[in-house]
Amino acid sequence: MKKSTFTLLALAILLVMACKKESDSLPTPDPSEINAGGETTVFGTFSALFEQPAPNMSADETNLHALGDIGFEATFVTAPSEVNPGLGPFFNNTSCASCHGRNGRSPFPDDASDLGGLLIRISVPGAGPHGGPLSVPGYGGQLQQRAIYNTQPEAEVEFQWEELTKTLADGETVTLRKPIFTLKNGYDGNLPSNVMISPRIASQVIGLGLFEAISEADILSFVDENDVNGDGISGKANYVFDEKKQQMALGRFGWKASQPTLEQQSAAAFVEDMGVTSPLFPNENCVGNPACDGTADDPEISQETLHAATFYTQSLGVPARRNVDDTQVRKGKALFQKAGCDGCHRASFTTAQHPDGLAFLSNQKIYPYTDLLLHDMGEGLADNRPDYAANGQEWRTAPLWGIGLTPIINGHSNFLHDGRANSLLEAVLWHGGEAEKSRQVVEKMSKQDREALLVFLGSL
Repeated sequence: MKKSTFTLLALAILLVMACKKESDSLPTPDPSEINAGGETTVFGTFSALFEQPAPNMSADETNLHALGDIGFEATFVTAPSEVNPGLGPFFNNTSCASCHGRNGRSPFPDDASDLGGLLIRISVPGAGPHGGPLSVPGYGGQLQQRAIYNTQPEAEVEFQWEELTKTLADGETVTLRKPIFTLKNGYDGNLPSNVMISPRIASQVIGLGLFEAISEADILSFVDENDVNGDGISGKANYVFDEKKQQMALGRFGWKASQPTLEQQSAAAFVEDMGVTSPLFPNENCVGNPACDGTADDPEISQETLHAATFYTQSLGVPARRNVDDTQVRKGKALFQKAGCDGCHRASFTTAQHPDGLAFLSNQKIYPYTDLLLHDMGEGLADNRPDYAANGQEWRTAPLWGIGLTPIINGHSNFLHDGRANSLLEAVLWHGGEAEKSRQVVEKMSKQDREALLVFLGSL
């Protein structure tokens, strides 16, 4: 054998051995993780994947899901009308689907004249009757920048960008952008100077019923508000007011875990986003505004409609994990764990009995990659607006399941609570506070390791 041939053969053997050694050292794939939503998992990679019903429902449940789908897509109009009346007098959008396109994430708006799926929560310093945000007199707790005919909108919104450049350890630079929002032209000219604002982008709505079925004890088992174990992670539960039970309850939904149930979240979206009242929230959301005070407050949707809309969000299927046995995905998962990202983005839960008795959501092993708790994310992501127990720097850990499908479902890669990030890497680099050490680990990674981490996130 020629020396050159022998050398090439030896190099090839060494490369194979090195690859084999790296593969052998990676976490063994968990086959069950493919079924990210347990028996509610749906398979495929296509633009309507988030719109698929959970496949383990009964025939009656599937029919109710279809009815709720109609309500989710329905466009509301001003009264009087024979179909879907009740819009306004102030609103952000005209249907649920207008914000949650294909049940996914809304993109950041192109300009402030049409915010699309981005809304602005507002309040003034202090606390409401049950400890929640204190509504702005005459405006409520959410700004509506649109109004029905012959009615002046509550206010106008403007935003501008602040940019900063991050230089990673290997020299790669990443430009991060932060939107700065301002309000102007309040309808009465008296928009308080101390109003606190919190921009919130519409997020994906898959798998939400499974979160209702996780026992409170399981969620609270990860609470470590005083960081007793010294790992730098201080998960905190948010307790919010349950309008139906008229008592405080564990918050599970929304960017700050400020809603206890999907029914309340749905009813709040109807009245806040569309100005459509329901039996749970029978009054318009802008007490003190003459255009609002002169509006009849009879519920504009029935309990049956609210129930169907709620069930729709409870019963959407969860997309299956992809490429779990791929070497890059396995390497990325190991790096995810090494960086400590799983301290907040906990991989799995097993649901208990669903509180509404929905068997298809009960006793399911799921992989949402969240702990549903509040965490301090640092000044960079702060909105400086408290929300019950959540302070101005705390946010609920965002679930990661389905995150890699956002470009396919919604045609963009905007992430974080206000949609500022243009990529998953940008989203990671905004992490601070309790995630500061994890972000620093990512910043010091080689380009190959960062790419593997992003491939793993894309598989979720």
